[in-house]
Amino acid sequence: MARTMTAAVLYGKEDLRMEQIDVPEPAAGELVLRVGAALTCGTDLKVYRRGYHAMMLKPPVPFGHEVAGMVSAVGSGVLGIREGDRVVALNSAPCDRCFWCRKGQQNLCEDLLFNNGAYAEYLRVPARIVQRNTLLIPNGIPYAHAALTEPLACVVRGLEETGAQKGDNLVVIGAGPIGLMFMHVAELHGVRVTAVVKRAEQAAAARLFGASEVIRTDVCSDVVAAVRAASEGGRGMDIAVEAVATPTTWEQAVAMVRRGGVVNFFGGPPLGTTVALDTNRLHYSDITLKASFHHTPLACRRAFALISDGRFRCAEYITGQSGLEQLPELFRCMVMRNDQRVEAEAAGTKMPPLEIKTAVLPAGGLLST
Repeated sequence: MARTMTAAVLYGKEDLRMEQIDVPEPAAGELVLRVGAALTCGTDLKVYRRGYHAMMLKPPVPFGHEVAGMVSAVGSGVLGIREGDRVVALNSAPCDRCFWCRKGQQNLCEDLLFNNGAYAEYLRVPARIVQRNTLLIPNGIPYAHAALTEPLACVVRGLEETGAQKGDNLVVIGAGPIGLMFMHVAELHGVRVTAVVKRAEQAAAARLFGASEVIRTDVCSDVVAAVRAASEGGRGMDIAVEAVATPTTWEQAVAMVRRGGVVNFFGGPPLGTTVALDTNRLHYSDITLKASFHHTPLACRRAFALISDGRFRCAEYITGQSGLEQLPELFRCMVMRNDQRVEAEAAGTKMPPLEIKTAVLPAGGLLST
């Protein structure tokens, strides 16, 4: 008789159910992990609220994608990984054969293989991800810290795409999990960071993760002017990273950079969104507009190195802990907290405590280190 496990299955908009399903068995080239920790993230929250993700999953489907754990079963033909190894398995892997892969743009692979189901006791890792995007975790690195590799890889690649150099001035718009990661990674690379945030507790988090200057939109009437005033000589920032995903912040990002500056539109607004940009300024100021999506195997390894060598502040980034059975309630609370923040902002009242990421521990914490 097949063993069963507890797993979260997304059925649609805000319809997340804990079910008993069969523990997966590895086919040739595959692994099965006993999940040590899976992290909540903004993407999963958006998918939960919308009920689907056009590229990654369509319900009903196992849920969650930021994960690390212990290898519990190894399929035939797997080399270099054994049962009992601690690994982080990324949520995707490119084909390395298509037009985009051959152009060095593996994040745009036309056959990008995604893997979901991290919110479970066990997770099957497809052979391609085993081969290209599964990394051994050094001793002493907790599973929850290793699971940060996926979002951090997206940020590492995003910063690389801007061409940021030590001593550059960079502004990050937004202090959500991704915005804070951009601040910290930029600061680690010797970039001077200015943060644009909404509220006091976000300002504190921005400073914790490396911002030397913080501008709050709730107390500043002209955010663009304030950012430009904070730049060297008031010329505007060398680089602007947009991590909010609204037309207004996209347009502000362009207005914040200097002549010859670079804008990275990292936050992706909903389908059909349009923005208005000053074409004269773009052309005569020689401004580069760039968008970054997802990660590559190389970016994953660079992100993993930041975690493994202790440079990234993982402990401060994991702000909560939950058991697997509490996951549906956890997501309901995340939605409620977001809604409360909107209401509190409109009313000018105190915000709920800021949370960045919660580590979901399927094994009751037994595998969390």
